[in-house]
Amino acid sequence: MLNKTEIKGNWNVLKGKLKEKYAQLTDNDLLYVEGKEEELLGRIQQRTGRTRREIEREIENLLPLKSR
Repeated sequence: MLNKTEIKGNWNVLKGKLKEKYAQLTDNDLLYVEGKEEELLGRIQQRTGRTRREIEREIENLLPLKSR
């Protein structure tokens, strides 16, 4: 399970990496709102066609090693 604090603290870096990997993601798709992480994952899942678990793993893999 993703740690919300890690996501929030690294969001700008994660957002850029996700946009590189999935060009179809827009800034609106990747809008981070504290407390609405579930909606964020849902938007990414819908646009990429990946499962929720695949998206979570992807984000975990993009986190800096010291944050894992």
